[in-house]
Amino acid sequence: MLFDLKTISSVLTELEETRGVPREKVIEAIEGALATAYRKEYGKKGQIVRAKFNPASGAVEFFQVKEVVDATRVISEDERAAMETEGRERSTDDERILYNSEHHIFIDAARKIKKGAELEDEIIFPLEAKSDFGRIAAQTAKQVVIQKIREAEKISVMGEYGARAGEIVSGTVQRIDRGALFIDMGRATGILPYEEQIPGERYRQGERIRAFLVRVEDTPRAVALRLSRATPKFVEALFKQEAPEVASGAVEIKAVAREPGSRTKIAATSTDPHVDPVGSLVGGRGVRVSTVMSELGGEKIDIIQWSADLKEFVGEALSPAKVLAVEILDEESRHVKVTVADDQQSLAIGRGGQNVRLAAKLCNAKIDIASLGGSVATPPPQS
Repeated sequence: MLFDLKTISSVLTELEETRGVPREKVIEAIEGALATAYRKEYGKKGQIVRAKFNPASGAVEFFQVKEVVDATRVISEDERAAMETEGRERSTDDERILYNSEHHIFIDAARKIKKGAELEDEIIFPLEAKSDFGRIAAQTAKQVVIQKIREAEKISVMGEYGARAGEIVSGTVQRIDRGALFIDMGRATGILPYEEQIPGERYRQGERIRAFLVRVEDTPRAVALRLSRATPKFVEALFKQEAPEVASGAVEIKAVAREPGSRTKIAATSTDPHVDPVGSLVGGRGVRVSTVMSELGGEKIDIIQWSADLKEFVGEALSPAKVLAVEILDEESRHVKVTVADDQQSLAIGRGGQNVRLAAKLCNAKIDIASLGGSVATPPPQS
């Protein structure tokens, strides 16, 4: 017998519970394998064979399937043989199908078997039951089962993780290859490329790690989860976990500008006038923002009030510097000039231009910084 029926039930249960492969999918794979083995060992050329497997009793039924065709729309077997003998090629506008008596049945004959049969219907004929399959056929059947189970498992994993794209997931570092981390997620492997890691962080094999699930990819070998710890969306997702107001929608994060491992600026607003968006993200005694900063390896986080007014928004975004005035130079390109006190100019620009660069990203604007004394600083590129 091709399958050990004593183990079928336990295998079906294990695949369903531990790997998420539905029982009916495994039975479908077994039936496909039996049909493949039967066709390889006993079938005829062009024959379509199907199997029906009862996992409880182990009974197997085999069927041949024929498609109903119109006798006037086929190239008969005799005509095809004559064409091959004479070396004639089929014309490109010939839409007739090549008739195979093992694959097709004419509609008149089909209606004698199944009343009301129509073109393209399937007519099923029982085949003699077989249980003695050759080694090659059995090996082919085994490969079919493995392939079908893998396909079903991939569909299951795609469904599970596809619904979690845009969320934070966790796993264990499996291996490190050329800087990229391969994360064991249980039923799938997560890939955290070097450029998506936070600069300065180091990971060891077996270490637990959390990351943002960017997308789920169906590769030829397996389902791959593309992860990131460097994306601004990771910070947003962390606050969604820490602040119930964000999760409920009472507080909305409107924009995030980030330089991973160094500093992040977040603009938030509230849909409820009784809720303070900045306070919600900071938390009592700063516990919420501290928790997020800890996950990010100490990355500094500035949280500001979002505003639809560009002048007000830019003034807030340059925090911790105190802004005296904001002038819009070009509304279309969102080019603004900001005036600060002399002792605030370096703070507004930040080390290496980081503060004004992040503020520009956050506000989607170009910002020039001028001191009260009249000197204008040219900040580094704000792309």
